[in-house]
Amino acid sequence: NVTGVQTCALPIFTSAFKAETEIQAIPIHWLPHDFQWFERFKEAAEVAPLWNYLWNSTLFSIVHVAVTVFFGALAGFGFAKYDFPGRTFLFFFVICTLMIPFQILVVPLFIEIRLFGWENSYWGLIIPGAMNAFGVFMMRQYASDLPDELLEAGRIDGAGEFHIFLRIVLPLMAPALTSLAIIVFIWSWGAFLWPLVVVQDRELNVLAVGLTNYSQPYQKPPMWGAAMAASTVATIPIALLFAFFQRYFIKGLTAAAVKG
Repeated sequence: NVTGVQTCALPIFTSAFKAETEIQAIPIHWLPHDFQWFERFKEAAEVAPLWNYLWNSTLFSIVHVAVTVFFGALAGFGFAKYDFPGRTFLFFFVICTLMIPFQILVVPLFIEIRLFGWENSYWGLIIPGAMNAFGVFMMRQYASDLPDELLEAGRIDGAGEFHIFLRIVLPLMAPALTSLAIIVFIWSWGAFLWPLVVVQDRELNVLAVGLTNYSQPYQKPPMWGAAMAASTVATIPIALLFAFFQRYFIKGLTAAAVKG
């Protein structure tokens, strides 16, 4: 919950404002004695392109959220409310992809990305994984119990199928969409393996990969102050997300769990 997230983030946050020697002091100083203001953040931005990392993580996460939420809702609604040949098999196939560990797909995906010429680019970073089966499954479970009478009423009024989806279905699925958006944002914000594999240019790294620049002892002595500042930048969006949207997240999860 949000209390746990805030508790875990507190030592990182306070260390981002401490002097370098004070971070490893024994006994621990929970609050900085020599408050550094934004010096550690400036240091973090000088050592590595921290704000580029923040932009890349933001772009990566927002695109994944938008694509997964919209197309997951569209596919889930189609599986739930339309009867077409092969529907059961296709949905079973989608669910089966959830059982495949992503680590198995890394090498084939990387080869494919190289063939497209997307290696070391935003396209190669963002496109793979922008849509996932979990979103389809979650939205299908929620959409299956939407009243058919509302859809029929829309058709009687002359609305097309896509118009019904946009104007009737999406508003009714808002709690589940919010939950899915939060889940996908957290997954994307913490993504490490694929960004590490597909990107070699330091300017294109996401935060999860970029944080290693502050703590790799074989390159230089670890800079814990800069690392804590960069970790604070990486943690704040997740903490704020839980703080402001926790009740919507729980509401959407419980509603989707009861349905289907």
